[in-house]
Amino acid sequence: MSSAKGSLGSTGPEHGDVLQRPVLLLNRFYVPVCVTTVRRAMGLLYTGSAEAIDEQGRVYDFRGWRRLPVCAREDAVALVNGALRVPRVLVLARYERIPRVAIRLTRNNLLLRDQEQCQYCGCRPGLRQLNVDHVRPRSRGGDDSWENLVISCRTCNLKKGHRTPEEAGMVLIRRPKRPRWSMATLILMTLQEPCAEWEPFLKAG
Repeated sequence: MSSAKGSLGSTGPEHGDVLQRPVLLLNRFYVPVCVTTVRRAMGLLYTGSAEAIDEQGRVYDFRGWRRLPVCAREDAVALVNGALRVPRVLVLARYERIPRVAIRLTRNNLLLRDQEQCQYCGCRPGLRQLNVDHVRPRSRGGDDSWENLVISCRTCNLKKGHRTPEEAGMVLIRRPKRPRWSMATLILMTLQEPCAEWEPFLKAG
């Protein structure tokens, strides 16, 4: 396989980015661990570090996967003696850990947590009309934390000004807190179109 590995490539110019496409990695208990690339997935499959799962939930080692035919609608990588179907899901042979998801405090993640909704009036005017608001203003000692930041529309942001919600006569829809997302939840929220083969594992995770 060393020569075959060295010759990994797409099966045609229209699939030039196939090696960078996403593959879902599961631990040995079928819990989502991360999303990797086809290039890394092929290495894990070939070395026996992982097995591939097809759309019917059947599990294959490299040799078994190598024998599967490649349909016209499927991506494949070129090998010395033909083409290898691109797996969409791999299960790691020995990895048992469930990864802790480190969620950075960013505007995008605040938008995800607050469902792109103003936390004062409940409107969803569109991303350009939404701001990040300090519940307790910075001028009053408020910090940049999950518990003190919320998404607000421009109207509510201007109305509140440099006051607390109580002082402005406004009520938060929900108390802001640090989100506790699993890897499956994070993948579902951040990827616009997860592969259909991922769905059973993401819903279970």
